[in-house]
Amino acid sequence: MSGFDKVVTSYEAALEGLSNDMTIVAGGFGLCGIPEGLIAQIKSLGVSGLTVVSNNCGVDGFGLGILLEDRQIKKMVSSYVGENALFEKQLLDGELEVELTPQGTLAEKLRAGGAGIPAFYTATGYGTPVGEGKEVKTFDGRPYILEESITGDFAIVKAWKADRYGNCIYRHTAQNFNPMVATAGKITIVEVEEIVEPGELPPEQIHTPGIYVDRVIKGTFEKRIERKVTAKQEA
Repeated sequence: MSGFDKVVTSYEAALEGLSNDMTIVAGGFGLCGIPEGLIAQIKSLGVSGLTVVSNNCGVDGFGLGILLEDRQIKKMVSSYVGENALFEKQLLDGELEVELTPQGTLAEKLRAGGAGIPAFYTATGYGTPVGEGKEVKTFDGRPYILEESITGDFAIVKAWKADRYGNCIYRHTAQNFNPMVATAGKITIVEVEEIVEPGELPPEQIHTPGIYVDRVIKGTFEKRIERKVTAKQEA
């Protein structure tokens, strides 16, 4: 990389500096919009003791789920974890620490972290295990709990297109958590389907400005379907 050009040509360069016991924030929702190649490279590196923040932990054998196979994840901060049998086993066996977080709260934790906001109050989770041990304040007669924001040592993101300066566009529902995650990493890496030259992306269509992005890599994607449901044919 030189100057404003943030393109790297290998996954080794994309994840340079990643080491044990770091925090990774990852985009995606289910298997939609996940940075498949970057996740595979994390597995190849063999780093361990990771704290991973993502809406979910993939499925058995794909997505973030592959990082469970060699017990690379120490702690998972997620909203939904019901598609992964290995995740369940490691949780119940006490091998994996899990912090379940309401989905909207998780999104706001990441957004706040990217905006430099250390914490915020929300009514979500008050009076439930989510709110245990957290500061409570009352506004207009309603109790709210204090939630701390989230940032990571690395943020891994999947985008549709990016230019060499790191300006990104997400396609359809692959926006999900990716825009918030992109702002919340000390080092943000974006894996894309297509890299274009600066000026080719319409400015009004850019979702993540390049100021948030440190590295861009062109990947190839399986885009696996998480759960296929077909309609029964009438006789």
